[in-house]
Amino acid sequence: MRLLAVVLVLLGSLAATTPVVAAPADERHVVSYDRYSLTVDGERVMLWSGEFHYFRLPSPELWRDVLEKIRAAGFTGVSLYFHWGYHSPSPGVYDFTGVRDVDRLLRMADELGLYVVARPGPYINAETSGGGFPAWLKTVEGRARSSDPGYTAAYTEWLGHLNPIIARHQVSRGGSVIAYNVENEYAVNVDPAYMENLQRLARDAGIDVPIVHNNCCGGSLANWSSGRGAVQIPGVDDYPQSFQCHNPDAWGPWGDGVTRRLRDDAPVYAAEYQAGAIDLNDAGYDRCRELTGPSYMKVFYKNNAISSGATMYGYYMTFGGTSWGWLPQPNDVYTSYDYGSAITESRQLTAKYDEFKRQGYFMTSVAPLTKTDEATAPVPADPAVLARTRANPDTGTQFTLVRQAELAGAADVSTTLDWSTPDGRYQVPVRVNGRDAKILVAGYDLGGQRLVWSSSEILTHVDVSGRDVAVLYGRAGEQGSTVLRYDSAPTVKVLDGEVRASFASGDLRLDYTHTGLSRVLVTGGGRQPMLLMLGTDETAARFWRQDTAAGPVLVRGTSLVRSAELKGDRLALRADTDRGGEIEVFAPARHLSVGGRPVPVRRTSSGSLLGSLPAPEQVRLPELTDWRYRPEAPGQGESGWTTADKTTTASPIKPKTLPVLYADEYGHHNGHVWYRGRFTATGAEKTVTVNAITGRRGTYQVWLNGRYLGSAAGGVQADSEPVNPDPGRGDFAVPEGLLVDGQPATLTVLVGNMGHNDDWTADDVRHKQPRGLFGVVVEGSTAPISWQIRGSRPTDGERGPMNTGGLYGERAGWHLPGSGGWQRPPGTLTPGVSWYRTTFALDLPRGHDVSLGLRFEDTTARGYRVLVFVNGWNMGQYLNGIGPQRDFVLPNGVLRDHNTLTFAVIATEAAQGDPGKVSLVTLGNHRTGAAAGR
Repeated sequence: MRLLAVVLVLLGSLAATTPVVAAPADERHVVSYDRYSLTVDGERVMLWSGEFHYFRLPSPELWRDVLEKIRAAGFTGVSLYFHWGYHSPSPGVYDFTGVRDVDRLLRMADELGLYVVARPGPYINAETSGGGFPAWLKTVEGRARSSDPGYTAAYTEWLGHLNPIIARHQVSRGGSVIAYNVENEYAVNVDPAYMENLQRLARDAGIDVPIVHNNCCGGSLANWSSGRGAVQIPGVDDYPQSFQCHNPDAWGPWGDGVTRRLRDDAPVYAAEYQAGAIDLNDAGYDRCRELTGPSYMKVFYKNNAISSGATMYGYYMTFGGTSWGWLPQPNDVYTSYDYGSAITESRQLTAKYDEFKRQGYFMTSVAPLTKTDEATAPVPADPAVLARTRANPDTGTQFTLVRQAELAGAADVSTTLDWSTPDGRYQVPVRVNGRDAKILVAGYDLGGQRLVWSSSEILTHVDVSGRDVAVLYGRAGEQGSTVLRYDSAPTVKVLDGEVRASFASGDLRLDYTHTGLSRVLVTGGGRQPMLLMLGTDETAARFWRQDTAAGPVLVRGTSLVRSAELKGDRLALRADTDRGGEIEVFAPARHLSVGGRPVPVRRTSSGSLLGSLPAPEQVRLPELTDWRYRPEAPGQGESGWTTADKTTTASPIKPKTLPVLYADEYGHHNGHVWYRGRFTATGAEKTVTVNAITGRRGTYQVWLNGRYLGSAAGGVQADSEPVNPDPGRGDFAVPEGLLVDGQPATLTVLVGNMGHNDDWTADDVRHKQPRGLFGVVVEGSTAPISWQIRGSRPTDGERGPMNTGGLYGERAGWHLPGSGGWQRPPGTLTPGVSWYRTTFALDLPRGHDVSLGLRFEDTTARGYRVLVFVNGWNMGQYLNGIGPQRDFVLPNGVLRDHNTLTFAVIATEAAQGDPGKVSLVTLGNHRTGAAAGR
C-alpha cells in the first residue's frame, strides 16, 4: 500500500469515530418497514420524493426555495446525492462550508418536514465530472468501486467525514433522514465485500435507518437484494422513455417501467424513476420536458403505483439545476442540467409540476394506499381498456388503474367497468384518452363521508371546522360520476356548474361534465356537511394544500403556496403570484394575510374566503455595454510553472511519449492547462504531432515560438480495450524559417479539460482516462523536450476548487471583481485567450423573486467558446456554434445589486468582431412571501 493510502486509512478511521449527538428522548423516532411501506413510530409513510442536487445550485439561500417548491407539490421527501469531489480538492482536505454546507441543507429539510434519502455514494454518477469522484482519486492505485486498498482508504476518509453529519439528521434522532443509499447503480464488476464494508461504515457511524440501494442497467436485478452485500430495501431505477429528447413522441422504448418487487419482506422501491432526460442529441431541454411530460407521467407513474404497489419513490430529477464551474461530465451534458424537470433550471414551475402535484396530493392524502395487495379488477366492456386493482386488506378500499390496453393507445375509448366494490356491484362509465391513465377509488372513508366509487380522480380532501372539503377532477370535457353513501337522503345544493343529483338505496349519485370548477354542498343524511368541488386537470392544479397546527387548509389561485399558519382567526400565507387575480382559502379563519400584508376578503357561498392579489411589478433590466478587454498571451507569466517529469502513472492508459504529462498527475484537475516544452532546434523540423485527451467537445491549441500553429479536437478514449493508441491527434506544420539550428525553441500548448469520465462500468479504463497531453513528437528533431505545466489551483475558499481552471487570467484573478488593466476591445477575435468585462447594476422590484439569465445572440459559428464569470462565479461555458444552449441562468445569491460580468474567450481561429451581443433576460417574476431575494 502506498504511503498516501496508509495516511487516508488513518485519517478516515479517526473521522469515522466522530461522536454522533443524540437527540432528546422526546424527539427520537423509530423507523421500520414491512413488505408494504416504511413506518415511523408505527405510522405508515408514503415516501413520494424528488431528486435535488445542492451542488448544482451555488446559492444556499435558494436551497430552501427549491425544497419549499418540492414540498408544496405534495412530495413528502427529497433524495440527495452528496458529491465527494465537490468537497475534496485534494487527499485529506475536506470543506463543508458555504455552498458546500450539507449540515445546513439537512437542517432545512428537517425544518420543512421533508424526509431525506441520503445518497453519499461514494460513486453517484449524476452526469457530473468523475461521477462524483474527486479527480485526485485517478492517481490512487487500485480499482475504484472495489475492495482494493487504495480506493478503500480513500472512500473510508470521505464517509468518515460525511456519515456523522447524516447520522445526526436521521429521523431516529429527530431529523429528516429516513433512508441511507449505499453506492449507486452498482451492477457491473461488483464486489460484495465492498458493499458490506460500506454498510459497516454506516452502522459504525450511527446510521440506524434502513439501508437501501438502486439497482439498474445491465446487472441482475437480484443484486443486493439477497446474499453477500445485500441491503435491507433494494430498489429499481427505471427510465422507460430513454433519453430520446429529439423524438418526444417516443413512448416507452425501454418498456412499461413497472418497478419490480425485489424482496418479499421489504417495500417496493422506485429508487430513481424517470422524471426528465439527459439531452444526448442536443435537442434542448424543452424537448426533454415534452418527452417526459404530463401524458407520460399519467400513464407510467400511475401504472407503476398500481401494478407494483410501490410506496417508496425517487423521481429523477425534480429540479435539475446548473452544472456550473467544471461540474459537468463531458460525455452527456452541457452547463445546463435542467433535465426537462418539473422545476426548471431557473426555478420556474411547469405543467409537469402540476401533474406531480395532482398525483402527489392523492398519494399522500389517501392513507389506505400505503398498504395494498393485488385484488380482482373490474372487467371493462371494451377489451381496448385495461384495468388493474389493488386493495387495502384492512379497510377494503380499492384502487383501480384504468388505461388503454396498449401502452400508448390511439383515440379515446368510452366503456363501462363491471366493478364489485366493497359497497356493491356497479356499472361504472369511464373514458380513457390514448395517453392517459386514471386511478379510481372505491370503498373509501373520505373524511366523514363514504365514497362508494367515482370515475373522477381524487386530488385531496380536508376537514375544515367540521366540514369535509374535497377536490375531484378529470380531463376537460369528459363525463364524470361520483357515488356517496348516506343513511337517508341528504340535501344537495349545486353552488356552481351543472351537476345532476339522484338518490336511491342509500347512494347519492352525482353526474357532471368536467369543465371549469363545479361546487356541490351536501348536508344531512347522517353525516357531517361536505363541499365537493369537481374540476378539470387545470383547475385542480390551482389548488394548494398546506398543513397547520390547527389542521390542513386549501388555497386556490396563487402560483405557489409555501407555508400557512393560523394565528387566531387570521390565516397567514407565504405565497407567490405570477399574475394578478383571485385568491380563495378554505380554512377556519375570518381574515387573510399574504406575505405579511392583509388581504381584504369576503365570505362566499362555499364557506371560503375570497380576495384578490396584485400582479408582479414590471422588471427593467440594463443593457450590457461599455465592454473592456484584456489579452492573455500564450503561456503568459513566469510564475506557477511546475516541471513535468513523471515517468509512471496509475492510469491503465499509458502515455505515447514520456514524460507523463497528464494534468491530474500534477494536481491540476479542472479547466484549462498550459504546457510549455523547450528544446534545441535543428531547423529541419517539419511537423509537430500532438495527442491530447480532453473529453467530448474539448479542443487544444498549439504555438511554436509564439506563432500559432492551429487547433484540434481532443480525444475521447473508449470505455474498454483496445485503448486508442492515437487519441486526439493533430499534425501541425512548422512554418519554414521559424526555427533556427542551435537556437532554443518553445512549444506552447493550451489543453481544455471538459471534465472527467464517470465510472459507470466500475472499470478504471473509463474512470482513469487521463486529461491533458498524451504525447508530443516533433518530426525532424531528436532533441529532448523539457516540459513544464501550469493549471488550476484550489485557492478559492468561497467558490471551491471546481470554479476555475488554469488560465493565466484565472490564476491572476481577472475573473474576480476589482482587477485592473482593462482596455478598449480590439474588434477582432484572435486565436488563444482574450478577456472581456463589463459591469451592471440591478434595480429589481422588492418583495419579488426575479430569476435572470444571460442570453448569447451570436448564431454565427466562429470557432470560440466563452467561460462566463459573474462576480467571480463560473456560471457556465458557451460553445459558439455547438450545442443548443444560449441562455445561462444567473441565480440569486450569485447576483448582487452591483455586478461584474467577465468572459474568458478561447478562440481557435481568427474572426472579425468581438463575441456577439449578449443580454440579460427575465426567466421568471413572482411576488413572493419567501425570502428568495438577492
